[in-house]
Amino acid sequence: MSFQDQIKEGIPKNLPQPKPYDNSINHAPKRKDILSNDEKKLALKNALRYFDKSHHSELISEFKNELETYGRIYMYRFRPDYKMYARPIAEYPAKSQQAAAIMLMIQNNLDYAVAQHPHELITYGGNGGVFSNWAQYRLTMKYLSEMNDEQTLVMYSGHPMGLFPSHKDAPRVVVTNGMMIPNYSKPDDWEKFNALGVTQYGQMTAGSYMYIGPQGIVHGTTITVLNGFRKIKKEPKGHLFVTSGLGGMSGAQPKAGNIAGCITVCAEVNPKITQVRLDQGWIDEKITDLDELVTRVNKAKAEKETVSIAYLGNVVDVWEKFDTANIHIDLGSDQTSLHNPWAGGYYPADISFEDANDMMANNPILFKEKVQETLRRHAIAINKHTAKGTYFFDYGNAFLLEASRAGADIMADNGIDFKYPSYVQDIMGPMCFDYGFGPFRWVCASGKPEDLVKTDEIACKVLEKIMLNSPQDIQQQMADNIQWIKGAQENKLVVGSQARILYADAEGRMKIAEAFNNAIKDGQIGSVILGRDHHDVSGTDSPYRETSNIYDGSRFTADMAIHNVIGDSFRGATWVSIHNGGGVGWGEVINGGFGMVLDGSKDAERRLKSMLFWDVNNGIARRNWARNEGAIFAIKRAMAEEPNLKVTLPNTVDDDLLDSL
Repeated sequence: MSFQDQIKEGIPKNLPQPKPYDNSINHAPKRKDILSNDEKKLALKNALRYFDKSHHSELISEFKNELETYGRIYMYRFRPDYKMYARPIAEYPAKSQQAAAIMLMIQNNLDYAVAQHPHELITYGGNGGVFSNWAQYRLTMKYLSEMNDEQTLVMYSGHPMGLFPSHKDAPRVVVTNGMMIPNYSKPDDWEKFNALGVTQYGQMTAGSYMYIGPQGIVHGTTITVLNGFRKIKKEPKGHLFVTSGLGGMSGAQPKAGNIAGCITVCAEVNPKITQVRLDQGWIDEKITDLDELVTRVNKAKAEKETVSIAYLGNVVDVWEKFDTANIHIDLGSDQTSLHNPWAGGYYPADISFEDANDMMANNPILFKEKVQETLRRHAIAINKHTAKGTYFFDYGNAFLLEASRAGADIMADNGIDFKYPSYVQDIMGPMCFDYGFGPFRWVCASGKPEDLVKTDEIACKVLEKIMLNSPQDIQQQMADNIQWIKGAQENKLVVGSQARILYADAEGRMKIAEAFNNAIKDGQIGSVILGRDHHDVSGTDSPYRETSNIYDGSRFTADMAIHNVIGDSFRGATWVSIHNGGGVGWGEVINGGFGMVLDGSKDAERRLKSMLFWDVNNGIARRNWARNEGAIFAIKRAMAEEPNLKVTLPNTVDDDLLDSL
């Protein structure tokens, strides 16, 4: 059966043969055994409803075994036989080119070179799922192959509810992930309801089909590292950045360090993912011995090298060893998946990776104790380094939040704030988000590298032209992005689809998208899929990350993210998504995303101008109301450019007046 026929078939009428468990693949850890006996029966009933009753007697024992062995029902038997990757858009069987683009992006999220746990349909972050099981994948792809441009596919946390009549300007797909009633949004609630097969954790760009591999965060991390060194008034060259995590998102850190020009030491406990990043060229060297690491870092410092080194082991050991060895750390952070601390996001020290995985599944109470003990040690070691002048920032992965819950010494004197800032508070918020700069991205649907080269050239020319008349306040942001796009090809950032990311404001996004659409119309390139990370100006309400530099008391509200996705949906997005959990934890954030297909048409030009303007300025307006100076500047500039934009501006209060009370 051809690839196209398998897509159109959906769930096979005849059961495929069971597939052996492939130990060469990086698999998700076993999940917590959290369901009661009655709930396990319910999970089986929920899984079997995808299949004809004639198959239930054969599948029930298999699914029961998966639930007992892995803590989830993945339906491994139904994993397709074809290779999983983003094919050129013309290869997808579709009545709608927009639907074909979505199929392309789904397969890119599950590409073995992209996905963290591809057989469990998890793209990154330990639990960031595209789907919960392979029946959902097959049924979704079938619906997309049948969809026309007057239908919308509704996705309930990985489950394709079905195709509904709509109209050509409506989104082709509406995605929700993990949208729980607030009182049912604790970590164990995710474990329970995910095991039941009724919800999933979509992370940010996993469950919204917009992940483009580690490149998606390389650029933002590069900007963070560059501005981190600017903040401490040091050149990156010859100076040390220490962090941890080499997974789907965190794996970008060593590459970003190389682009910034510093020495990067990144610790990782998982041998498989460490080797993958080495093979992909995202790290330069791998070291397994702490004494050897000390020698190597001293040499790199002495010779002012630009080098990225992976330490296969626990990052706490690195911080402690560098303290006793008197190695000065200039920048420090952490990007383990601490939004998911009890299910593989963070590993305890002094326990092997294998033993920790066993403890996680079979003795979760002890595992939690060991993780919290390690977090306390981690904080002690960081405090010793910051006392010597290290600049440490939280990378928005809930490190400080979980460390505080573990009783670590990371609270400020007031007992409310943390000792250390979030990188959004100190760097990305005031320098980028307040001015509207965020992670705009695109994918060349043709799959041709030459189309990506052409889009890089187009984007660079657009930015250079904009920069000529840009105000001084955003000259640095413009210069950083022009430098980035000029070096994008030589840094070999593509993993999976022919994709690119750069930080742009509303003006930049709209003008780049319009230039792409014109190039498509003229036949210079094939169609282009636009999107962004949810980690952006408007898409995410996350009090310890994206909205951590909002100080009017509203950072715990989620109006912005909800308005963002509603506004995108009626302004022309091809698909929209709204998630609970993001990159900082279940119940800790609401975040939304979009995808938009450019096909060279007038309709695409109309939609991009309407949607992209809203998608950015919604967030700037909210940040302006929080009295963020950069956002006030940016929204005034936007109103001057667009007469139909009228935004409420805040009046400031004299602090002396408040102090007199």
